Amino acid sequence: MEAKAIARTVRMSPRKARIVVDLIRGKSVPAAREILMFTNRAAAEVVEKTLNSAVANAEYQHHVRPETLVVKTAFVDEGPTLKRIRPRAKGSASRIRKRTCHITIIVAPREEA
Repeated sequence: MEAKAIARTVRMSPRKARIVVDLIRGKSVPAAREILMFTNRAAAEVVEKTLNSAVANAEYQHHVRPETLVVKTAFVDEGPTLKRIRPRAKGSASRIRKRTCHITIIVAPREEA
């Protein structure tokens, strides 16, 4: 009885998003929300939205209360990279890689997780 939410193609480096996701893995939903509320990183906002979506999916599909849920699995995968060009000296150019990521959060009731 798990519920899942995926935020796809988030305009953020996967490495930066993983730092925030590592903070909430295995925590209860109220504790995870509190951690994300006071985390001073840009990724915290997107991760919090994804967590809230997973909790809403659990409430709607399985009729469970959010207080009983635990973040069972949370991970960040690499998404497509946007490639841009920056002009350099002597007519050359260097590549700018604007990375994206996919954030996945799975919540489950406490006894199942």
